[in-house]
Amino acid sequence: MTPRDDADRSRSRWSDLDRPPLNATALRRGLVRPGGLWREVDVVQRTGSTNSDLVARAAAGRATEGTVLVAEEQNAARGRLDRRWTAPARSGLFCSVLLTPAEVPVARWGWLPLLTGVAVATGLSRAAGVDTALKWPNDLLVTVGGEERKAGGILAERAGDGVVVGIGVNVTLRAAELPVPHAGSLALAGAVSTDRDPLLRAVLRSLEEWYGRWRAAGGDPGPSGLQEAYAAGCATLGRTVRAELPGGTDLAGEAVAVDGDGRLVLATEDGVRAPVGAGDIVHLRPA
Repeated sequence: MTPRDDADRSRSRWSDLDRPPLNATALRRGLVRPGGLWREVDVVQRTGSTNSDLVARAAAGRATEGTVLVAEEQNAARGRLDRRWTAPARSGLFCSVLLTPAEVPVARWGWLPLLTGVAVATGLSRAAGVDTALKWPNDLLVTVGGEERKAGGILAERAGDGVVVGIGVNVTLRAAELPVPHAGSLALAGAVSTDRDPLLRAVLRSLEEWYGRWRAAGGDPGPSGLQEAYAAGCATLGRTVRAELPGGTDLAGEAVAVDGDGRLVLATEDGVRAPVGAGDIVHLRPA
């Protein structure tokens, strides 16, 4: 590599001074500790999808519980239902973690994306000073100009004997960079800090706390406090919604509860209480 190549790469890395790179050494120092959940924190400049990469590592036996993979940029990131998701380099938090809750019945693993939502919302509220809410099952909402906007999402995938949970949060995304009108970011929501290093540390520490509490309760969302915390932060409850279900059918009703299995319970017009375990939820009116 020539000196000019080095200079070009340096300029590219720092081309947007509002978006400095993450400090991998400081992240490891702040997160990896004896007896803690996080064992390894890797930061890569660019990849297709941190979830896909970490699932592959786990399948090959090259990752253990507590591995964290962070990317400055993703060019093939996936959301739920295999939707594509993109964002400018260094504009957000893009990471995946490997969890293997062996002592928790697999039937309760469906709580992991909801648990992660609670942890992310809690961590960002503390570190960014932004009021956040959760849209069932896995979206993070913020308020921008009086409107509810999606600022992040969570994707959980089985990986052998564990689960890889991916987290994507728009941090400094500007209005002109929004991929769709209903998107938002912490900056647009008035965050007191958009420094991604402390934001990521806060999110992962919160996730460690909630995961430990849930695991200690055998994955039971009641005694762990998870079910109550999720319901308290869920913007979907109390609203009239339309559930777009697998297979192309719809179900409308008022979202009245999140049950012990993490399903959204809808009260329909004909008096039926119908649990929804998978599907897209459209908010039809404010709470």
